[in-house]
Amino acid sequence: MGLRIGDTAPNFQADTTEGKIDFHEWLGDSWGILYSHPADFTPVCTTEIGRTAQLKDEFAKRNTKVAVVSVDDVKSHNEWKKDVNETQNTTVEFPIIGDENRVVANLYDMIHENASATATVRSVFFIGPDKKIKASITYPASTGRNFAEILRVIDSLQLTAKHQVATPADWKFGEDVIITPAVKDEEIAAKFPKGHTIIKPYLRTTPQPE
Repeated sequence: MGLRIGDTAPNFQADTTEGKIDFHEWLGDSWGILYSHPADFTPVCTTEIGRTAQLKDEFAKRNTKVAVVSVDDVKSHNEWKKDVNETQNTTVEFPIIGDENRVVANLYDMIHENASATATVRSVFFIGPDKKIKASITYPASTGRNFAEILRVIDSLQLTAKHQVATPADWKFGEDVIITPAVKDEEIAAKFPKGHTIIKPYLRTTPQPE
């Protein structure tokens, strides 16, 4: 059975394009994203690695570190980085993990044998500062990830970790949020001074707290 929300993200030590890391130590007090790509020198992955590098400032603004894993070795990763930097007009500075023995891929259940016995699917794990898995998304190898959605999920996770709110369908940063059922009506004014709207007794909205 794969990892679930609330599970501790497995720790590991690995060689990467940025040197050897202990994953939990490397994360420190930051939020983290760990995602997999099927192989080096492949077209969709090249765009994804490039997009991650282009969003460096967006991840930093969210106190979020990103690491990538595939079943290729670090030497291959470093050669491939040159192509990514050239074709995507960027500079890759985050760690790409060498996992030729599939240690990390197996820890995180990234190889789905009905899809491929050797290549990883496009898994995304969102990890909190407490090293717990907060969310995960899985795409097939043929579908490139939506990085706007990845950033949106981080924004939602960080907001809801701090306040007693949830984010509605299609929510974007800055839009109204939902007050969770755990907050009693008489508590709302003190907790959410920006005001609130009662649509139904179970559906109460308020401007985003931050």
